[in-house]
Amino acid sequence: MTNEAHGGAIPFHRASLGEEEIRAAGEVIRSGWLTMGPQTARFEHEFSEYVGARHAVAVCSGTAALHLALVAAGVRAGDEVIVPTNTFTATAEAVGTIGARPVLADIDPVTMNLDPPDFARRITSKTRAVIPVHLGGLPCDMDAIRAIALRDNLHVIEDAAHALPSTYKSRRIGAVSEFTCFSFYATKTLATGEGGMITTREGIAAERMRVMRLHGIGRDAWRRQQTGESADYDVKEAGFKYNFTDLQAAIGIVQLAKSDAMNDARRKIAERYSRAFESDAALEIPVEPPDSTSSWHLYILRLRLDHLASHRSHFMAQLREKGIGCSMHFKPLHLHSYYQRQYGYRPGDFPRAENEYHRCISLPIYPDLAHEQVERVISAVLETTNECRRARAKSAHASA
Repeated sequence: MTNEAHGGAIPFHRASLGEEEIRAAGEVIRSGWLTMGPQTARFEHEFSEYVGARHAVAVCSGTAALHLALVAAGVRAGDEVIVPTNTFTATAEAVGTIGARPVLADIDPVTMNLDPPDFARRITSKTRAVIPVHLGGLPCDMDAIRAIALRDNLHVIEDAAHALPSTYKSRRIGAVSEFTCFSFYATKTLATGEGGMITTREGIAAERMRVMRLHGIGRDAWRRQQTGESADYDVKEAGFKYNFTDLQAAIGIVQLAKSDAMNDARRKIAERYSRAFESDAALEIPVEPPDSTSSWHLYILRLRLDHLASHRSHFMAQLREKGIGCSMHFKPLHLHSYYQRQYGYRPGDFPRAENEYHRCISLPIYPDLAHEQVERVISAVLETTNECRRARAKSAHASA
């Protein structure tokens, strides 16, 4: 048992890595081939099989995955791509890297995901794609989004950085749309430190992304060595340095084999949180639509601030004083100075996203979170809620 389980501070996140990952990485080091090679190819194959996709292309980050998917979709400078404002900056950053404009849209206040009607009304003659983001691992309303995209001939590129192994209508995220982009950053449900993956049903697009991820070279060094080809090579396009490595792939293969078990552990924690919080009128628990399952990358609890004499920041500070790590996801993009300066967005442009942002808290949820730690998180949240409720009552009494 760790010291944390006996009463020390509980971190917001800790990657679930162990001896199996250490052994796998060690075997790659002993092999002498560290960069993209046989383990990367194996990881791509096993990942595509796991999510039910035809093709999987491993890259150095989730941001690189989004960028390559946009390139493969033919998005160019001057085009527009619709993105929910409630996401991490990488989603829109990848659009801007191409020279296209990220057009922000508001969210559904229940799921906190992209709102299909708001997406639809922001389409113009310049719109080429939409990037729905599965916040916290909860799938978007993909049927509605894809129907709108089909009507207007738009590419759908899912940002699934949080969504392994989420499902939508009995299909794993990664097998639903033309392109799906995953992240393997240290905090994600499958962690290789850094890394990402693009899944697609399009063979031509997959091959182009494989070329583009390594400087636009037709065949990488491992392929040339395996086939006994000449050391000569051809640069087909102006590509990028986005390749994955076998060190990362070895860790990823082990993590993928654990994916279902880790998801079960997160789900059980989420269920315990929800049972503890659902009867408190000051707290709003996350819900899964009946046709979807979440990866539970995040457990986003929302405060009903009219029941509490507290702002979200004060509530979080109180939790941290009690030794509970917590975070918030996400500050809407239109509230950041860069998006205001570069694209002219202003506070108030997306009221639903702003409202939910100001009352949401992400609690610790990871497979290695011990039973005692979960109980401590629950106790701290309920204790803080009651403290804020009493403060509100006292204030109301004093002003009466």
